[in-house]
Amino acid sequence: MSVTPIDGSVLVVNAGSSSLKYQVLDPRTEEVIADGLAEQIGEGQSRIKHWYRGQEVVVDGALADHDAAIAAVLDLFAADGVDVADSGLAAVGHRVVHGGRSFFEPTLINGTVRSEIERICPLAPLHNPANLVGINAVTALLPEVPAVAVFDTAFFHDLPDAAATYALDAAVADEYAIRRYGFHGTSHEYVSRKTAETLGRGYDELNQIVLHLGNGASMSAVAAGRPIDTTMGMTPVEGLVMGTRTGDIDAGIVFQLARVAGMSIDDIDTLVNKRSGLKGLCGENDFRSVLERADAGDESAQRAYDVYLHRLRRYIGAYMIELGRVDAIVFTAGVGENAAPVRADSLAGLENYGIEIDAERNAIRSAEPRVISTDASAITVLVVPTNEELAIARQAMEVAYGS
Repeated sequence: MSVTPIDGSVLVVNAGSSSLKYQVLDPRTEEVIADGLAEQIGEGQSRIKHWYRGQEVVVDGALADHDAAIAAVLDLFAADGVDVADSGLAAVGHRVVHGGRSFFEPTLINGTVRSEIERICPLAPLHNPANLVGINAVTALLPEVPAVAVFDTAFFHDLPDAAATYALDAAVADEYAIRRYGFHGTSHEYVSRKTAETLGRGYDELNQIVLHLGNGASMSAVAAGRPIDTTMGMTPVEGLVMGTRTGDIDAGIVFQLARVAGMSIDDIDTLVNKRSGLKGLCGENDFRSVLERADAGDESAQRAYDVYLHRLRRYIGAYMIELGRVDAIVFTAGVGENAAPVRADSLAGLENYGIEIDAERNAIRSAEPRVISTDASAITVLVVPTNEELAIARQAMEVAYGS
């Protein structure tokens, strides 16, 4: 059979409740061959942005469900001259948000695995059902291609008990699998390893604080290659202030809203996950707009920014104490990689703790890993772009073929 343009590559799939992100890449060369996003699936009017080898196509139209979205994506590949089902695709890597207590390493997907992912959906009701829909839809269309699930929680599976355990009735916690699982693990592991590579140091030599700052945001403390704490907990709500999520709040607020405001659990769930964070504070969850409005003197945007920074600095300080010695502080993801003021302000005034940011280095925009601290800084501060798709593709190949 002739070699097609994506022969030997991996299709990485990240299915959300109404979206489908995908990328085709070669994990050996790191070449990205295709990239795309289907949005507003099942919402009447949908859109697919599809990029293939330098050419972008945008298609508007109704996509009833994820099956329809995947079929439409395959049609776009066909228009590029690629029959994905007969292209020599090596594997499919699926991002799955929650692995619960069952999954803590990349796993070849079969019927038993799909059933277990379905069983633990209550641990991540906003994410795992959509991930499973994506798995089922792609498997139906590409049944002969090995499919591997890569779990967001896997990197944090072995958190120390003191960091993983909530001070809740132990029997209740055990019965309902309540513990701190952590998320964004694929990104935290990739970035922390890339940091060691960038600095020319052994991964097990470095103590790092990694800040994954996007619309969803989390932080981790990694000691000698092992995560010892992270800000997200049983769900992705805990921890930092995010685009639309509260981050840490007093659990009593939930009781107050139910008893006094008469809100249902579903109403509170929507409030905490979709109407809070930066959006709840100033009506805007696009961080660029928040910064622009704050710079223009908008008081609500400035307040949102101040609350966001306060939480960041509190966790940075906590993790410095937990680690004892910090070698590197690393920023990644959309905000972490692109918002220079956040990097500068979150570490401002910490010179006595060995942290000095170089303003000129911090202002540079680049797709490459880079140091933004001064040469005299005792703790190296870096920006390291994350690449979860590459990490998933590599893990999918390793599980499917042992290499």
